[in-house]
Amino acid sequence: MNDQPARETFFGGCPHDCPDTCAMIYEVEDGKLVEVRGNKDHPMTRGTLCVKLKDYHDHHYNPDRVLYPLRRSGPKGSRQFTRISWDEAIAEITSRWKDIIAEYGSQAIMPYSYLGNEGLVQGLTAGDAFFNKLGSTVNEKTFCASGSSTAWLLTVGPTGGVDPESFVHSKYIVIWACNSISTNLHHWPFVLEARKRGAKIVVIDAYRSRTAKQADWHIMPKPGTDGAFAMGVIAAMVDNGLVDREWVDAHTVGFEELAERAKQFTPAYVERVTGVPAADVARFAHDFAKAQPSVIRMGVALERHAGGGQTIRAVCAIPALAGSWRRVGGGLLQMPLWEFPVDWQRVSRPDFIRPGTRVVNNLQLGQALTGEMKLDPPIMGLYVYNTNPVSQAPQTNKIVKGLSREDLFFVTAEHFVTDTAAYADIVLPATMAGEHDDMMFSWGHFYLTINEKAIPPCGEAKSNAEIFRLLAAGMGYDHHQFKMGDMELAEHYVKWDAPQMAGVGMEHFRKHGYFHLAVGTPDDRLPHANGNFPTPSGKVEFMVKDAKNFVAPPFRMMYEAMQSGEDVDPLPGYVPPRESPESDAARAANYPLNIISPKSHGFLNSCYANEPHKIKGQGEQFVMLSPKDAQARSIREGDPVRVFNDRGDFEGFARVTDDVQEGVIVATLGYWRSLNRSDGSVNSISSDAFCSLGRAPTFSDNLVQVTRVN
Repeated sequence: MNDQPARETFFGGCPHDCPDTCAMIYEVEDGKLVEVRGNKDHPMTRGTLCVKLKDYHDHHYNPDRVLYPLRRSGPKGSRQFTRISWDEAIAEITSRWKDIIAEYGSQAIMPYSYLGNEGLVQGLTAGDAFFNKLGSTVNEKTFCASGSSTAWLLTVGPTGGVDPESFVHSKYIVIWACNSISTNLHHWPFVLEARKRGAKIVVIDAYRSRTAKQADWHIMPKPGTDGAFAMGVIAAMVDNGLVDREWVDAHTVGFEELAERAKQFTPAYVERVTGVPAADVARFAHDFAKAQPSVIRMGVALERHAGGGQTIRAVCAIPALAGSWRRVGGGLLQMPLWEFPVDWQRVSRPDFIRPGTRVVNNLQLGQALTGEMKLDPPIMGLYVYNTNPVSQAPQTNKIVKGLSREDLFFVTAEHFVTDTAAYADIVLPATMAGEHDDMMFSWGHFYLTINEKAIPPCGEAKSNAEIFRLLAAGMGYDHHQFKMGDMELAEHYVKWDAPQMAGVGMEHFRKHGYFHLAVGTPDDRLPHANGNFPTPSGKVEFMVKDAKNFVAPPFRMMYEAMQSGEDVDPLPGYVPPRESPESDAARAANYPLNIISPKSHGFLNSCYANEPHKIKGQGEQFVMLSPKDAQARSIREGDPVRVFNDRGDFEGFARVTDDVQEGVIVATLGYWRSLNRSDGSVNSISSDAFCSLGRAPTFSDNLVQVTRVN
């Protein structure tokens, strides 16, 4: 007789801020999640999960997890809390908010969220409808890809570009500012398959990442100079007759003007600015044009300096000049999310926003909370979910100062008492993915994926959507949006009658778990062989006249140039880094090193950075620096070091390596400051300045100094 309990299986979709959006299988025994594995039938996931998710079932039962509502019982930041009931929590939150509204007005309350969850129902927009109804300050969310998206929309419009699975047909693959092996792992097999078929892999990155080490050719420009390199490539293509004039004349706007601007980027100038030999610039231009189909996979890191937007416009021009779009596997991949049939108006309810409501950008939370922004009324109530700004946002010391205000009523929904939650007045226990329903779009492939609730929530955890339903009831809101269940919301948000769904309904997802949008198969997708770009002209727009700078975050599903902001340069170009020895000699005298802070291999942003076995796999906070820079500072391998500028500091252990250039250091992101050697982390030194387009962050445009800790 078999006494083994029967296993139930449910479909899952990885909730994390990652382009892979893996299709998962939850396995449950007696109401407990006992295994989470990749769906072997999914063409991208192929049955495997990354190192972050391989023990995701255990993560649900982490003993440090917040399982009940908590009220602060000690000083802010002390991590001293007392358990309370949900009724008490909702009553206290809504009562305090009503008092704030009565005294200061509703804009004195601000939500703050990002992609700690990527779902349509539980993700960064989960609270938009509620807070828009409340009348709160609008949180402008431009942590990632807003500069890239703005440049992309200006140049090629809201197209999904090349299917990542189509890369098997490519002959020349360029991975630009993306460490695929650590942050886009499930795309890598398609790249390797292309290599088996004869393709060449080129990685362009400012340091020798895991992916760069596996490339056939690694091009290493100085940080923030990719725009000059791209313009140099354009100049070389024009000068050497490598432009596909037939395709360009039929399907682009502004070629002559772009060619004229490119004349400024002489081989000598580009080599001096970027550090890339002029011969390599010419070689890249030749190879990319001649080895067809050629394709570029752009990483969001390209936007993270002062000239990020202009850089991406220049990069977007290169495949068009080469005519790469003519063939399957040729062109560009940025983020396929543009083609997902989601009704974002239903999700976020912008119609609830009252005229004149102010906007505060999430990169400048510290300014908003400390009074530096001089807001009237000041922010008196803050609600944070799906993000950990004390780790992830720039100028974190300023954020900590703002969160420490005794007059700030701060609420967060969390899994753990993070570095941010430590300052909260109320901490609400949030569900993990196996405990709630959702629907997952992707910014890395064309699959829509269902996430089914597999187990009852641990403790008293509730989904984001359920929390907002409770808050809406507490505030007296009777709108039907705040009465729909989680899966009901998922169905409400998808445009089922859109051509991309090809008549597929929810029953398909319950049976199969996922669906590849009907936008062509990986073997035949040719979205722009004959132009047909979703731009006003229907062509690639090298030149855009009379445009104004606008924010195009990943969830604005339209081509829109708002009549506000500064004029946009009509053409792509190069904007030098804001902080570099060349652009700011006075600052460089004190802080001579450029810092790059890529994502960690073992963490997902700050997720899992509190788990000892994940820290062991990732290693303690390290600081990579060149042998010459180490020698100049009497630093040896393994020495404890301090990285600092006038914004803050953090400590780590030195890795002396040729993987970084002289004048550059690398320290990966995600470590909790409360678990580090000192009370600081990478973003303690980051500026909250915006890049040239889309108010994107400038995490890779910061100067620092490094010293050995005695």
